[in-house]
Amino acid sequence: MFPRIVYESFRRQARRKLLAGIAITLGVAVATAMIAVATDIGDKINRELRSYGANLVVTPQEDTLDVEVGGVNLKPPSDGAFLNEADLPKIRGTFWHHNIVGFSPMLPVTVKIGGSAKDVTLVGTYFDKQLSFGKEDFTTGVKITHPWWKVSCGNSKCGDGRPARPGRVEDSPAASGWPNDDSKDVLVGERLAARLSKQPGDKLEVDGRQLTISGILSTGGAEDDQIVAPLALAQQILGKPGAVRRVYVSALTKPPDALAVRDPKTMTPEVYDRWYCSPYVESIAYQLQEVIPHSHAEQIRQVAQNEGTVLSRIKGLMLLITFAALLASALAVSAAMATAIYERRVEVGLMKALGAGNLAVSAIFFAEALLLALVGGLAGFSAGALLARQIGRSIFNSQISIEPVLFPIIIAIAVFVTFAGSAAAIRRAVKFDPVFALRGEG
Repeated sequence: MFPRIVYESFRRQARRKLLAGIAITLGVAVATAMIAVATDIGDKINRELRSYGANLVVTPQEDTLDVEVGGVNLKPPSDGAFLNEADLPKIRGTFWHHNIVGFSPMLPVTVKIGGSAKDVTLVGTYFDKQLSFGKEDFTTGVKITHPWWKVSCGNSKCGDGRPARPGRVEDSPAASGWPNDDSKDVLVGERLAARLSKQPGDKLEVDGRQLTISGILSTGGAEDDQIVAPLALAQQILGKPGAVRRVYVSALTKPPDALAVRDPKTMTPEVYDRWYCSPYVESIAYQLQEVIPHSHAEQIRQVAQNEGTVLSRIKGLMLLITFAALLASALAVSAAMATAIYERRVEVGLMKALGAGNLAVSAIFFAEALLLALVGGLAGFSAGALLARQIGRSIFNSQISIEPVLFPIIIAIAVFVTFAGSAAAIRRAVKFDPVFALRGEG
């Protein structure tokens, strides 16, 4: 009898049940998509934010403090201690080496340009350097860590930063304006080039050396007044082979929390392992110090903190959308169930007149709500998975992975929302007076 009553309810009130099921499906679909994206969004947003540059800087441990006033470094650029270039590939040997997107060493040198008595800063770095660590070969340089750098060489193909493809002249480093890391070519900042009246292809005398300008660099920063050269050339000018002044590292990290900011020296072994094996910017900086001798690594705070703020706000917005969708779903279910139960008040009165208790009456309606929740939850999970994948393709240009553990969570949410929306209407149903109900009075 019980299953038949439930079946007849769905058959006779198909429209009401359909409306309630659609409300559950839509709410659950939005919740599934938002939860799936939120749980898989960290790395994707971090990769998007990595386009804004490095978030860690490594300097010599015994280095003196750099003094900057108004964005101008007052310390002579070649002063202080140096890191060893030979240690840099060890960055790929850290625990979180897969989170290291790239790194670029910097070696500023004060030079004199022929025909000008004013000192100019020449910065040596990697542009697109091929390195290896163990059996792994990789490429790194400012093309990865400083993606906003633009290079022009009077050619429409300049500055695209595409990797060179053998056999195509326009894709070679020279054609793109970027110097080869093993060459004597340099980039000249656009403001400096304007003062010197230099163009790509011109020769530039630097400390008695004839260098070729492969491109004009535009960064919107101090580099526009500088010369940027291959690191080996800067080391040769300085007379310090293998010297590196600082290293900028771009790494995928997770937003800081209470554990992230703790001092590892005060942690218990268990807490330390958890901190060390979490991709906090602090733990990655700590590991960089381990692999690069006599170094000090710290986060570039404006970048790292802004990343955490952006990620937290996006997740907060998704959580708010999820709650709003589920609340709307619960209200829609409540309205549909209240109307359906009111139309069945005579049926409820008859059951109570025949001796059915409040528990039996409420069990029928909760069984109907449970069936609605299961069907709506299954349909909503399927629709939400498709929506999440579409969000991943359109916004992040990648696939959003749906974890299997999400399915029972979504079904539980569907049941909770349906029961919450139905509770008030069912409570009213069990309070129907059989006498008035059989007479059609509410």
